[in-house]
Amino acid sequence: MQAIITATALVGIIGLLMGLLLIVVDKKFKTEVDEKELAVRECLPGNNCGACGYAGCDAMASAIIHEEAPVNGCPVGGAAVAEQIASIMGVDADETEKMVAFVKCSGDCENAAARAHYVGITDCVSAVASGLSPWTCDYGCIGFGSCAAACPFDAISVHDGVASVDRTKCRACGKCVAVCPKHLIELLPDRSLYAVRCSNRDRGTAVKKVCSAGCIACKLCEKQCGSDAVHVENSISHIDYSKCISCGKCAEKCPVKVIKKRA
Repeated sequence: MQAIITATALVGIIGLLMGLLLIVVDKKFKTEVDEKELAVRECLPGNNCGACGYAGCDAMASAIIHEEAPVNGCPVGGAAVAEQIASIMGVDADETEKMVAFVKCSGDCENAAARAHYVGITDCVSAVASGLSPWTCDYGCIGFGSCAAACPFDAISVHDGVASVDRTKCRACGKCVAVCPKHLIELLPDRSLYAVRCSNRDRGTAVKKVCSAGCIACKLCEKQCGSDAVHVENSISHIDYSKCISCGKCAEKCPVKVIKKRA
C-alpha cells in the first residue's frame, strides 16, 4: 500500500512541476496578439489563394497592419472587404475596380480543326510541355482544363474545347492566369462589355487556315473606333479599356466576329 501511495504522490509532484514549467515557458515566450490584426484577418475571405502576393490571409493581414500592403490589396474580397479593413485601420479605402478573368480564344470545335487525336495526360501544362497540341492553332486553348482545376471558385469550365469564365463567380485571384501555359487568360475590368477572343499572332491567311474565328489583323476595328481604344499590334487586335466606352462599333465591324460582347 505504501508503494502505491508513494507512486501516486510522485506522479502528482511531477505533474505539478510540469504545470509550473509550462506556465513559466508560456510567460517567457508568449507572443502578444495584435487585436487589430485579428480583426483584419476576420475580414479577409480565408481562401489563402495568394492572389494578393502574400502566402495567405494571415500573412496579408500582418502586412496590412504593418503598412506593407494596402487595405484594398485583396482582389478576392473586393471593395466590400477593403471598406471593412479601412474602417479598422482608420484610413480611407481607395476605390478599386472589379476585375474578372477572360479567355482570349474562340477556337472551339466548330471553328478550329483538329490536328491529331491526343493521347496522354489530359492537362494543358503537360500537353504543352510535350510539344503536342490536338488543335491546328498553336496559339489556342488546349481545352484540358488546367485553369478550371486551379480555380478555387468554380468559375471556369470547358465547353467544346475552349475554357470560359463565369463572371458572376470569378474573384480575380489570378490562379488561372498563372497556370495557363499559352497565356490566354487575362484580367479585364468587369465593366468592359467587349473583348477580343483571339491570341493568334500570325497573318490573316495563316490564321484562316487554322481557325475560322481568328483575328486576321484587318484593322477595320481600329478604323471604326472613335475613342482611339482599339489598335492592332503583333497582328492581333487589342482594346485599351481606359479609353473604351463600350459602344460596340468595333464588334459590329469585325468581319470574323472575334470581338464579342461578353456574357
